[in-house]
Amino acid sequence: MTPTRRPAMEHDVAIVSFAQSTSVDDHRSEPELLLPVIRDACDAVGLLTQDMGFVVSGSSDYLAGRPFSFVSALDAIGAWPPLTESHVEMDGAFALYEAVLRLQHGDIDTALVYSFGVSSMSDVARTVALQLDPYHVAPLMPDAHALAGLQARALLDSGRVTERDVAEVLARCLRDAGHNDHAIRFMDIAVEDVLAQPRPMDPLRDLDVPPVTDGCAVMILATAEKALELTDTPVFITGIDHRIEAHGLGVRDLTTSVSTRQAAQAAGALGRRVDLAELHAVTPHQELILRAALELDAATVVNPSGGALVANPFMSAGLIRIGEAASRIMSGEGRSAIAHASSGPLLQQNLVTVLEAA
Repeated sequence: MTPTRRPAMEHDVAIVSFAQSTSVDDHRSEPELLLPVIRDACDAVGLLTQDMGFVVSGSSDYLAGRPFSFVSALDAIGAWPPLTESHVEMDGAFALYEAVLRLQHGDIDTALVYSFGVSSMSDVARTVALQLDPYHVAPLMPDAHALAGLQARALLDSGRVTERDVAEVLARCLRDAGHNDHAIRFMDIAVEDVLAQPRPMDPLRDLDVPPVTDGCAVMILATAEKALELTDTPVFITGIDHRIEAHGLGVRDLTTSVSTRQAAQAAGALGRRVDLAELHAVTPHQELILRAALELDAATVVNPSGGALVANPFMSAGLIRIGEAASRIMSGEGRSAIAHASSGPLLQQNLVTVLEAA
């Protein structure tokens, strides 16, 4: 079934503040990681955590290896006075989706979204596999990088892209990272030098695998009237939707992203000319899959931050894509953007947002 455009939201919602940690492997606890970033996001608009009508987080208990580990992160918000709080076991971008819906009730005018992942406590490449088909694939605990290699090989064998196309994406992202203070990997490398790199995970090179580190992100949302009180540069979310792929890898085409395309259509992103796009691609070939699914115009600047290839804090990288796009609109680098986030291996769950300046 082809999805139709979702009806316009009753209450316009805007991003008024965004902050993220510098992604490093420093073994801080979740509250220690979050506290300064929450403070930065709140200070930017003159609010306290107690002012928020709703708080929602995105994280993974599997990183800490214990159930309800996300509860400890609430220490960074404050347990008093009591607050209305929720949590999703996914990337923070999907917590953002819940916050947008919550603001539609009309009884609150602000919401705080945060996400975090202390990846140094776990083997992320294996943790991701737990989201796969629970009967035939997850018990094998396949490495996420090996799965990405299967996807890359399938895409190359399809003939729709070449090794050079993939190398150009990687070289551009590594170069653009030089302008991103939060990137932990930067390299001014020529496409020919990328092609010459060894491929220990054929067809993937070491540089094709993103650095997974500890990190967090915080975003504050507000209804239109409140947003204009808080900042001169609110960024409005004019469309948002998310869809999911089948868990069984053998029942879907790994070289395309049907769920991204469906989410984009429902969010009103298809056929829209935008100034920039931030795509949650954890390997270079995934950016090519996403660009095709979103039908991005050739003039659209893609991943000006360098994307997840240069900083990939688990459970926050998707929310950071939305935050990076919003921050560039706030700074005047564009007036419209598409931001994409993913959760799970091989683009299993996908969310698309359309962002516009006030």
